[in-house]
Amino acid sequence: MKAAFRIRFGGYQGPESVHTRGMEAFAAALDDLTGGEVQVELQRNVTEQGHKAADLLDLTERGKLDACYFSSSYLAGRVPSLSLFDQHFAVPDRAGAFALLDGALGARLGADVAERTGFSVLGVWDNGLRHISTAARPVRRPVDCAGLSLRTLANEDHQRLFRALGFVPRVIDVKDLAGAVARGEIDAQENPLTNIFRFGLHETHRCVTMTGHLLGIALVLFNRAALSGWPAEIRQAVAQAVRESERVQRALALEEDEVCTSELQRAGVVLVPLSDAERDKFRDALAPELSRSRARLAPDLLDLFDTARGAQPEPLS
Repeated sequence: MKAAFRIRFGGYQGPESVHTRGMEAFAAALDDLTGGEVQVELQRNVTEQGHKAADLLDLTERGKLDACYFSSSYLAGRVPSLSLFDQHFAVPDRAGAFALLDGALGARLGADVAERTGFSVLGVWDNGLRHISTAARPVRRPVDCAGLSLRTLANEDHQRLFRALGFVPRVIDVKDLAGAVARGEIDAQENPLTNIFRFGLHETHRCVTMTGHLLGIALVLFNRAALSGWPAEIRQAVAQAVRESERVQRALALEEDEVCTSELQRAGVVLVPLSDAERDKFRDALAPELSRSRARLAPDLLDLFDTARGAQPEPLS
């Protein structure tokens, strides 16, 4: 029997990606919940259709797709409260972060996104702890960053903070990243282990400094106008299916860290841990810029965030 309803869900990664598997978990859950009434058309990797990965946001907001996942950092310029999770070397652990995102703070961020964009946030996936990879020597101190070109996200705060460490930031779409690394166009880049391994970046970048400077969050975004026009029972089933995808995807992300750690080591990549003292040097170097970032955020949001990471709230003056 032909499904009575269709949802077009777009992504930008390959079949082994935890995000692609999150999409598939959503589709399977929705099929079960609706008895096959809803067909989920998964466009797993839009870069294979000639798009940039970042086109997903525009495609979804304009209604060419009904849903996508994407890093919250790409929307922080439009939704300033999302930059709460863009504080380098000041992130809570995964459990603390997702406890916040699954509670009142997550609801507030979702409301901010709805107010300032054409999206509705129905879920949050684990976008991985970000680390810095290089071709030759590891980055262990701020002085090691001086003059190195670094691929980073299209986010002004990220670029400003990395610039403060001495990097020369460059924005390169995910679609073009592997080629840029292979051709030696950048000295360094920062990504979760899953991307470093699955994108083949480790074939050129043989050192990974385990900075864990950010915990990325991927928002599960729906076109708000389309969502509001669906029958109530469909909206309810979609929300429930997204919650199931969160459970599956987050568990997969934890497993993926272990898998990719083993695979990278097996491939001869050097994984360089940072001592507490080394990590503190990065925090100290970024303190003035982080204070600037925090001054733009609501104090109550900062209090929640700082409590989750076990830190005392910092003064904003």
